[in-house]
Amino acid sequence: MNKELLSSQKLSSRWLLGKQAQAMAILLIIFSIASSAPAIAQEKILRILTVIGQGQETIPTSLAQVQLGVEVKGQTAQEVQQEIAKRSSAVVELLRSRGVEKLQTTGIQLQPAYDYSNNQQRLVGYVGVNTVSFRISNDKVGNLLDEAVKAGATRIDSVGFTASDNAIAAAQKQALRLATEDAQQQADTVLSALNLTRQEVVNIQVNGASTPPPQPLMAREAARTDSATTPVIGGEQTVSASVTLQIRY
Repeated sequence: MNKELLSSQKLSSRWLLGKQAQAMAILLIIFSIASSAPAIAQEKILRILTVIGQGQETIPTSLAQVQLGVEVKGQTAQEVQQEIAKRSSAVVELLRSRGVEKLQTTGIQLQPAYDYSNNQQRLVGYVGVNTVSFRISNDKVGNLLDEAVKAGATRIDSVGFTASDNAIAAAQKQALRLATEDAQQQADTVLSALNLTRQEVVNIQVNGASTPPPQPLMAREAARTDSATTPVIGGEQTVSASVTLQIRY
C-alpha cells in the first residue's frame, strides 16, 4: 500500500514538473516576442529616408505696382491741406479714368516744418503728403506716370513688377511639382548608391510655395516735363517651393 502511494506521489510530482517546465517555456517565448517587437519597430523607423526637394518656376511680370503721391509745402496747415486735396483729387480722377486696379490710399501726412539754424527751433511752415498705390499693366505704366505728374503728382515713391494672380497660382503649382520630383530624384540617387530600393512615401510635408514681393525701383522726385514717355521694363519673377518627403526603403 505504501509503495503504491509513493509511486503515485512520484508520478504527480513529475506531472507538476512537466507543467511548470511547459509554462516556463511559454513565458520565455512571450518574453522573446515582446523584447523583439521594439527592435523590429526601431528597424522600420530607421529605414525611413527624409529628403527635401526644391523647385522654382520663372514667369514674366505683367503688372506694375506703383506708389506715388502729392507733396506740398506752405505757410499754413490749411493752405497745405487745401492744395493737397485739390491735386490729389485730380490724380485719383486720372487713375480711375485709366482703369487701374487695386487703387487705395497708402498714406496721409500733415506736419510742421522747422528751421534749426543758430541752435534755435523756428516754425517755417507745413508739409503735407498724400500717397496712393495701384496696379496697371507694364505697357501702360510709363505713359501713366507722366500723365500723373502733369495732373499734380510731385513724387513717385516706388514702381515694382509682378505677374498676375492667376499666373502666380499656376507657377506655384508647377514649382511644387518640380520640388516633389527633385525630392524623389534625391532619394533615388542616395538609395541607388547603397543598392537599396525606394518603396512607398510614408509622409509628405509641403513647406510652401513663396513669391517674392514686387521689387521696387528707386524712389524719385517727380518733376513736370514734356519729354518722351518714361521707359519701364518689367522683367521676370521667380516662384519657389519646397517639399519634404519621408520614404521607406
